[in-house]
Amino acid sequence: MDWIGLDKQWLLALNGSDSLFLDSLVKTLTATVTWVPLYLALLYVVVKNSDNARKVLIILGCAVLCVLLAGTIDDSIVKPLVARWRPARDPEIGMSVDIVNGYRGGRYGFFSAHASNTFSIAVFFSLLIRDKLLSVAMVTWSLVNCWTRLYLGVHYPGDILVGLLWGGIVGTAVWYFYSKMEKKAEQPSTFISLQYTTTGYQRSHLDVVFCVLAFTLFFAVMKACFSIYM
Repeated sequence: MDWIGLDKQWLLALNGSDSLFLDSLVKTLTATVTWVPLYLALLYVVVKNSDNARKVLIILGCAVLCVLLAGTIDDSIVKPLVARWRPARDPEIGMSVDIVNGYRGGRYGFFSAHASNTFSIAVFFSLLIRDKLLSVAMVTWSLVNCWTRLYLGVHYPGDILVGLLWGGIVGTAVWYFYSKMEKKAEQPSTFISLQYTTTGYQRSHLDVVFCVLAFTLFFAVMKACFSIYM
């Protein structure tokens, strides 16, 4: 089976639309700065549920490590080494890709750093906090970011899938490293109250993350609406 050809067909099927609203929405959602409030909300949860500064610094260090292993290695080593054109720059299908506001991304796209970065963070914090609703929200956030890259035509589905796989491996490995540092990997759960997750995070603090995600989406939608009529 021609997997490369199939990858290109799937991209063309998923890429772009005739909607100015969606164009604007995706441009907002794909921007890293849009999600800064989410990162601050996660920091808030960590600070509120940590009994010392050392634990906060270790978790922050692990989050940075996720990004370094998931995205930096990709951008600095894998993409130049594999040298697979982004769809929007591919000489074979580039003219057929729907471009939004002239945005084509960098030269190479394998694999997606957006996918690997966001999914590594989603997996790490899901394993760290152990709350089902938060896990669903974080994974959904990562997948939304992945969708924006397909919509914009800057990654093939294969780029996204490999990015998700690598991000999942990195997030799990970093959590395992963290648990070993904290010497909790083999300890039984001691928090059984409905007010706390099994790893001791207060569920009420997680509402901040959910509110920030909801507000960010609302902001992106409203910005897209205004962009149509401005």
